[in-house]
Amino acid sequence: MINDLSIKNSEDLLNKISKNDITVTVIGLGYVGLPLAIEFAKKNIKTYGIDVDLNKVNALKKGENYIKDINDKWVSDCVSSGYLIATDNFEFVKECDVIFICVPTPFTANKEPDISYIVSAAENVSQNMRANQVIILKSTTFPGTTTKNVLPILEASGLKAGSDFWLAFSPERIDPGNQKWNTSNTPIVVGGLTDTCTKVAAAAHNLVVEKVVTVSTPEIAEMEKLLENIFRSVNIALVNELAKLCDRIGINIWEVVSAAATKPFGFMPFYPGPGIGGHCILIDPYYLAWMAREYDFVTNFITLAAEINEDMPFYVRQMVIKEIAKQPIIMSQAKVLILGMAFKRDVDDLRHSPALKVAELLLDDGINNINYHDPYIPEVKIKNIIYYSTPALTAELVRDHDIILITTDHSVFDFNMVSQNAKVVIDTRNACKDINDKSNIVLLGDGK
Repeated sequence: MINDLSIKNSEDLLNKISKNDITVTVIGLGYVGLPLAIEFAKKNIKTYGIDVDLNKVNALKKGENYIKDINDKWVSDCVSSGYLIATDNFEFVKECDVIFICVPTPFTANKEPDISYIVSAAENVSQNMRANQVIILKSTTFPGTTTKNVLPILEASGLKAGSDFWLAFSPERIDPGNQKWNTSNTPIVVGGLTDTCTKVAAAAHNLVVEKVVTVSTPEIAEMEKLLENIFRSVNIALVNELAKLCDRIGINIWEVVSAAATKPFGFMPFYPGPGIGGHCILIDPYYLAWMAREYDFVTNFITLAAEINEDMPFYVRQMVIKEIAKQPIIMSQAKVLILGMAFKRDVDDLRHSPALKVAELLLDDGINNINYHDPYIPEVKIKNIIYYSTPALTAELVRDHDIILITTDHSVFDFNMVSQNAKVVIDTRNACKDINDKSNIVLLGDGK
């Protein structure tokens, strides 16, 4: 009887999905959740965006956009049309057929997973859910989170997954600043608790995503997401370590990578830098390492790669100290201008930015005259002190500093002007590669 009811429930929901006759809730309106909510609202599907951050909720209620990768008009149109409704009230979950959980998954000071946001969201859903809903977790996390952590919380409602409601994991694939790949055209992976859970979750995604790839379990989907990000972490660590070696032996790593990239198979170029940032690549190796310990397994290789990447800000600090030592100034009088605080080019995302760590280390060394310029990041907090971006990047500003440190190669920066007016430029991104006169440029990994 339960199986018959389960089939009928799923067919009813699939039929509603096929007709766009559903209501959606997206919990968490950050870089993952808001673009997803916008995609549904653009399809004229009533979408509740739930967030505990009232600043985000109030901004959206006024039709204001706060995510750089989203078109401002999309936000204002979706709000004014009534298809996107921002709120902090979880009671609206009762009205919805499809529920996405897109909340942050940071780690603690000891680099252990913090899934408290997932747990809180699941508890709020459990208190407000009804039968025949599909709940899809999209937050990056360790394998087993969906079945061991989320499932029991949801079933505390008295409803049973696989018959009364449907549960799946589908990892986000957001790349901030990417102009080609976005929420709608990036293929996604879906793994449900049961085959029916997978089918229903995939159908919901198919309304706004061009290609959906299904896998057999939530654990497969959770692990493949970690593989994606750890793949990048390991390869970035490889070139970062080679960059330091090339500095030691007198070989330019950037030319090495460029030459290797001419091979049409078996090689993918990665580039060194001042460290890694953003939400996933820095955190995910530690999520996996933590989980692996439960099975008496140590992820030596993966953890070592993460440690190499986290050491890069320390290496950049030494580059700065070395260049200051060459000038007739003492550390406490040296003036350093940091170009770029965002974790990557042309984004307004500060999460785990290596530039923040570099600045913190320089302050620890007594280099107190630090300024920064980043048109995307108006202010930052470093060691509990608020710093504001300089209003403009001018020749006078550059000449007024002893060291110009490029930590983010925003396309709006005039690196030619910078090199012409700087005493010393420390380039950690190869941003000055097209500058003819490199006599005052110190490049990370150039072998000089």
